Amino acid sequence: MDATAPELKASPRMPVLFIGHGSPMNAIDDNAWRRRWQAVGQEFGARYPQPQLILCISAHWLTRGGWWLTGMDRPRTIHDFGGFPQALFAQQYPAPGAPQAAAEIAQALRQPDHGAALGLDLEHWGLDHGAWSVLMPMFPEARIPVVQLSMDYARSPAEHFALARQLQGLRERGVLIVGSGNIVHNLRAIRFDVPDDQAYDWAVEFDSVVGDWIRQGKLDQLDGFQQLGAVAREAHPTHEHYLPLLHAAGAVDPDKDAPRFFNQGFQAASISMRSVLWDAA
Repeated sequence: MDATAPELKASPRMPVLFIGHGSPMNAIDDNAWRRRWQAVGQEFGARYPQPQLILCISAHWLTRGGWWLTGMDRPRTIHDFGGFPQALFAQQYPAPGAPQAAAEIAQALRQPDHGAALGLDLEHWGLDHGAWSVLMPMFPEARIPVVQLSMDYARSPAEHFALARQLQGLRERGVLIVGSGNIVHNLRAIRFDVPDDQAYDWAVEFDSVVGDWIRQGKLDQLDGFQQLGAVAREAHPTHEHYLPLLHAAGAVDPDKDAPRFFNQGFQAASISMRSVLWDAA
């Protein structure tokens, strides 16, 4: 089943994004990562239509017992981090929500395990830094409504990919699907004393294998990443930053969409910043 939202107008097919977000400071630092996010945002309205709605899946909203969508009018900006400068805590991203569209999408989607509709969150969550830190450089005016989709961390990677396959129809209703995580994410191994072009061998290997799967259109292999064994365990001691890739890739039609990589490289030796935009081949 594809999700539909009658209040959203039919549109040319929107691309799909997976963004490696890395450090929260990338939201405000004038660095190459952030500048590329800005450049991608500028393609909307030029190369692509302006989205009617952004559906964001962030590594930082984990739930258990089901997937949820934010359904409030004004999602709050969540500063879900510590130890950073006050300038970062001062950031606000006042994008509106989309209560009606969120409710319709929640009813149309089905939980992979038991077929129930998704939950609708009207007050608990908002936009965490996995969402606003990348959307703010891309769409700084914060005028496009944003709905965030949680990830049920009790479910298998295959179930995450299966749910995401239902999102494909939204792309023809003006919805930009944005997954925000990291293909490699190991905070236990971070090193701030190395440049961005250096990383651990296991980080380079895992990023390369996943990049090849994406490049070759083998998206149905992505949910089997744990079969890579020790290198996967090094790349993801916990895998919440990998799951948004599955939610983005599931919305892709490999027969119609081709990947375009950007921000290839690493932060702090153990965080892959590789990002992908899929659009018409």
